[in-house]
Amino acid sequence: MGSELKKAIDQISKDRGIDKDLLIDTLEEAVRSSVARKYGDAMDIEVNYNEEIGEIEVYQFKVVAEEVTDEISEIVLSEAKEHDPNVQVDDEMGFKLKIEDLGRIAAQSAKQVIIQRMRDAEQEIIYDEYKSRTNEIVSGIIQRRDRSGWIINLGRTEAVLPKNEQIPRERYKRGDRVQAFLIDVQKEARGPQITVSRSHPDYMTALFKREVPEVDDDTVKIMGVARDPGLRAKVAVNSLDRDVDPVGACVGIRGSRIQNIVQELRGERIDIVVWSQDIAVYAQNALSPAVIARITVDDEEKVLEVVVPDDQLTVAIGRKGQNVKLASRLLGWKIDIFTESRYGEMNASSKGMDQLASVAEISLEKFFAAGFETVNQVASASEEILMTIENMTPSKVSDIKSAIMLLGMGETESDYEDESLKLKKESLEEAEGLANNPKVETEETVVEEAQEENISEEDEVSDTDK
Repeated sequence: MGSELKKAIDQISKDRGIDKDLLIDTLEEAVRSSVARKYGDAMDIEVNYNEEIGEIEVYQFKVVAEEVTDEISEIVLSEAKEHDPNVQVDDEMGFKLKIEDLGRIAAQSAKQVIIQRMRDAEQEIIYDEYKSRTNEIVSGIIQRRDRSGWIINLGRTEAVLPKNEQIPRERYKRGDRVQAFLIDVQKEARGPQITVSRSHPDYMTALFKREVPEVDDDTVKIMGVARDPGLRAKVAVNSLDRDVDPVGACVGIRGSRIQNIVQELRGERIDIVVWSQDIAVYAQNALSPAVIARITVDDEEKVLEVVVPDDQLTVAIGRKGQNVKLASRLLGWKIDIFTESRYGEMNASSKGMDQLASVAEISLEKFFAAGFETVNQVASASEEILMTIENMTPSKVSDIKSAIMLLGMGETESDYEDESLKLKKESLEEAEGLANNPKVETEETVVEEAQEENISEEDEVSDTDK
């Protein structure tokens, strides 16, 4: 019996990865619980596992007394002397109990305790294992789908891939092998709850670490990631070694490294951007492939005004704002994009207001505070309304009216200013990329769409000829 118990402990410890001492403690506690169930909690017992003989030993302790008032905790002196002739009153004696005498109910109770403790121990081991693997890539098999998302079998346990952590339009079926990024492990009564993601930006970083040795050894550092999962991503990289090209290292020979990542993400297109401490240079790289004419930096508000040639606006913003949206996320700055013609129009309007403020010798901020933002508003306002501007006088009003007539800032100029403001608003809305779109318009897609349009036109011409 002892040999069988010892073998069972060794086998369970090996198969389930449970510490041997923990198993022994569980057995001792189970036997202790069974004794208490049969004889009551008042019995003073001691349970130990004897490793030499491979058995659980149970000892009951009683106090020697001249007259017994409690048979469970006391033993009469005469009876005690039969076991030990030298025993005295108030001495404590131990008697070995037979586990077989505990009975069927007590044995069943011990079994339940052992099973529960082993389950708890196994769950604790799984929790510790996966908690230490947070922010790593794990692999498993799609098992089923429930309200929370897809359930993935990781082997010893399960993980959930929530709907909001999936790549949009990615489809799975039972039995598919899938990789994901472990983002969270929570300890719950039913076992560790593991959450994984395929849309998390750090999943991209983990994939680069796996595929690019220079990233794994920190020769090349991933400085930032912005993703529109399943569609497009921008990854900023920086090399700590002058002799290592960060973009070339990530792309690999003939694009072998980057292609492995793209395939894992089901065709998600990846722009590798060279990071720079100079925010203007960084922004120019992030907005690639668009050509940038100039960039104005507002450090306090963290806003970039980017001016591009008129024919580059579509490329810079991207379809439905995807290119500028990803660039803005990557930089952590707001980006406003304008064409050169629109930017010139807006500057002309601002210049006109500066001239009027100079003529009146009143700061431009005071015009703005009174609600005057364009020359048109000043030109169409009555003298009484203009007098609401701080420090304004009748003579200054007359000077302003004369300046407007002299400089040709009348209705023609005001119409032009209104159009300028409208253009600025449109440009800002485009740059913010308010709507998500499944495709990004780059130079390649522009060419492809142009080719498709030409083909369609040729087909129409052919039909007409027929």
